[in-house]
Amino acid sequence: MLATSRKLRAQFVRLSGMMNERLRRHWAACEALAMGRGGISAVSRALGISRPTIRRGVEEVRGQMPALAAEIDRVRRPGGGRRRCTEVDPTLAKDLQDLVESSTRGDPSSPLLWTNKSTRKLAEELVHRGHRVSHMTVARLLESMDYSLQANRKTREGSNHPDRNAQFEHINAQVRAFQRRGQPVVSVDAKKREVLGNLKNAGREWRPKGSPQEVRVHDFRDKELGIAIPYGVYDLARNEGWVNVGIDHDTAEFAVESLRRWWRRMGRRAYPQAQELLITADAGGSNGSRSRLWKLCLQALVDELGLRISVCHFPPGTSKWNKIEHRMFCHITENWRGRPLTSRAVVVNLIGHTTTRQGLRVRAALDENGYEHGIKVSDAEFADIRIRPDRFHGDWNYKILPRSG
Repeated sequence: MLATSRKLRAQFVRLSGMMNERLRRHWAACEALAMGRGGISAVSRALGISRPTIRRGVEEVRGQMPALAAEIDRVRRPGGGRRRCTEVDPTLAKDLQDLVESSTRGDPSSPLLWTNKSTRKLAEELVHRGHRVSHMTVARLLESMDYSLQANRKTREGSNHPDRNAQFEHINAQVRAFQRRGQPVVSVDAKKREVLGNLKNAGREWRPKGSPQEVRVHDFRDKELGIAIPYGVYDLARNEGWVNVGIDHDTAEFAVESLRRWWRRMGRRAYPQAQELLITADAGGSNGSRSRLWKLCLQALVDELGLRISVCHFPPGTSKWNKIEHRMFCHITENWRGRPLTSRAVVVNLIGHTTTRQGLRVRAALDENGYEHGIKVSDAEFADIRIRPDRFHGDWNYKILPRSG
């Protein structure tokens, strides 16, 4: 206790010259409150301030004297300082509220209906409307209007393969070689299936305080709405992607059909002189390295397009290194955060309106085809595939050639 009193006295001596009577009283009161029972007497003895004075300070600190704020010495004259942005721009607050509310209600005319309502997106739209405002100002305005952010990441991977780093180097070398020749390189993967309906979706977005969007308690599948399975094709060089939204099963046929649609809608226009295509994919799933059906369907695509297709699979347990994961899918997830996926059209629109400040562009379409699950490929069918395994890990790296010509 003696050491505490000495320390308190030393602090008081250093600060007292910079404080007026009121501040000294308030500082002593705060120290007494921090000590708890007996604090007023202890501070009084240490600082030489009377106990009534400290008690008065405690009452003032606890807000029992409403007139205190009016008595505080001002640093500036009344009315000094920069004017509030809402005073300079009287329509700013209303336009901001209209933006947030219209997209929350699903108003088709809202420019932010199919984007995440981040403060940057809101600020950009307000600038388009003629306001001078930053994303930080938007955040302050939302808080002053009683809005608040109202609501997973995968971190564990499988065990390391001994050739893990060597395969990464091989993939990087192949990507650089294809891009030097001006040939397309795409990263492919299927996003997890989404159950459609008025269900909870992870993430938070700006809404009026205390009024989160209400969704169903149980995430049971609605047979009428069904599911959505986004399969993505991401162009590494052009920073643009295609997402084929399926409604049936995530099979190898569905994966290759997604590639086919990407080529028809985007690829052949971007690469009119292409003679070959490099695909980087995970080791498992519908485009897995062991899937016979994946390779058989790729052979059909090769014969149809006349392109030589090379495939490089990432080692098992390293799916998060696939470019599509952190260059496209993560932004799609961010764009629909906290938004119930109530229909197939909502999924397609949210994906198709995903953008980034780095220029990402995404197109999406619904695939209503049915894909049979569990198709087996016979030895004869597999032997008819013109597959050329690479010298290094031919199970992960291979090329499929056209069967005609």
